[in-house]
Amino acid sequence: MLDHLFDRYRNVVQRFVLVLHPSFEPAVRQHVTTVGGDLDVEYALQPDPTGMLDAILLASDAVKRGTPAHVWITWCDQVGVHPDTIAALLRMSDQHPEAPAILPTSRHSEPYIHLERSRDGRIVAIRQRREGDAMPPIGESDMGLFSLSRDAYFNLLPRFGREAPHAQGTQERNFLPFLPWLAERGHAVLTFASTNEIEAIGVNTPEDRRRLEVYLRELEHQ
Repeated sequence: MLDHLFDRYRNVVQRFVLVLHPSFEPAVRQHVTTVGGDLDVEYALQPDPTGMLDAILLASDAVKRGTPAHVWITWCDQVGVHPDTIAALLRMSDQHPEAPAILPTSRHSEPYIHLERSRDGRIVAIRQRREGDAMPPIGESDMGLFSLSRDAYFNLLPRFGREAPHAQGTQERNFLPFLPWLAERGHAVLTFASTNEIEAIGVNTPEDRRRLEVYLRELEHQ
């Protein structure tokens, strides 16, 4: 999965920061040394699985050393993102440098995540199947890929982190509620449609893996 992510983003981002459990660090470092080539890769360690929000915040020291204008965040198992979607995210990040958060979304049936919107299009809530939330038959989901402005990552996200509660189901501190938190405070969260709904699939089951393998092979021959 790391190899896929390096291939997807090596021409888009300047530095990779991998957030790992300490027990995986030696193996991942060895693998990256073998396949990473001239990539700039740093590491942050998360000893306890307290959630994606904490993982993202743990990377801040390593991210800060690169003085980025934007910080891109993605999950390690989100390997199906289409190059056209990445190009669109890069273009929108350049066109809207002041936007705190920009992300592609996908509409599909039986969603795992649903972005609930107000009538004027603002994201006002996040529904998550893993937390036991009631889900609509067809929903709009994030794709585990986000572009945050420098101010959003280094200032707004830590503010959110200081008040973010643990989820009732998993007891983790989730990152996604940051989006309605931003919208509630008048910050624009920009979204755009992904190239293909399969891009939103993470590798969580053997069936996910099989579907993504077929999809990635098709991409290679386009």
